[in-house]
Amino acid sequence: MASLQPFYNWTKELSEEDYKHPVLFIGHGSPMNGIEDNEFSQTWKKFGKEIPKPKAVLVISAHWLTNGTKITAMENPKTIHDFGGFPKELFEVQYPAKGNPELALATQKLITSTPVELDHDWGLDHGTWTVVRHMYPNADIPVLQLSIDYNKPAQYHFDLAKQLATLRKKGVLIIGSGNMVHNLRMIAWDKLNENNYGYDWAIEMNSIFKDKIASGDFKSLIAYEKLGTAAQLAIPTPDHYFPLLYNLGLQDSADSISFFNDKSVGGSLTMTSVKIG
Repeated sequence: MASLQPFYNWTKELSEEDYKHPVLFIGHGSPMNGIEDNEFSQTWKKFGKEIPKPKAVLVISAHWLTNGTKITAMENPKTIHDFGGFPKELFEVQYPAKGNPELALATQKLITSTPVELDHDWGLDHGTWTVVRHMYPNADIPVLQLSIDYNKPAQYHFDLAKQLATLRKKGVLIIGSGNMVHNLRMIAWDKLNENNYGYDWAIEMNSIFKDKIASGDFKSLIAYEKLGTAAQLAIPTPDHYFPLLYNLGLQDSADSISFFNDKSVGGSLTMTSVKIG
């Protein structure tokens, strides 16, 4: 019981809420979505207004891959510009949300399947701030990141997520940030401005993903390598796919599922996103 004391400390003034926060998987796409006013960012803004204001946001971003599992535990996480070749305006963005070391420690204690390192070096990468700054532009909600142990298989990430379920009724909004279909090597650069342009295999795989999510066939989604050639093209590396598994692991029997921003970009990427709960 003593090992859970940090969690009790953090929630000592928070009774378990009648409201259980949803879980969002957000296809974040290009970093430019962080500063553009487009159909994707407008939907993120809408969620920020519709979802009851959380006490903290915990993001699993495709862009924090580590050896082992880590959680940001600093008071003031820095804004990380982990990209190149974009306009100066994007590099000048700062998202000064606070961290929450006590929540980081509490989350560390909730995860019992593996050691979790409290990290003081990372911050908020573009998988996080490009989305959250649209949802909460005042940066008045603490934001933390949980890393992806890239040495672990899909099942590990799905199972780890289940241990975070308590946070949903303690005021924490959990977001997975990646892309279901994400093959940058095959992007049709000349089609980037064409609305909803997707290769046949990307459209096929996006549909398969949605069908399996809606039907609760998580076993197939965990064993995504067995879903055929289209899956191999859609997920050449699993970094952008693994955040989805965290969201699926957090679903319970009472949760509804809906999709949003269901569009293809540049042939080989989809922005398709999921709201659970």
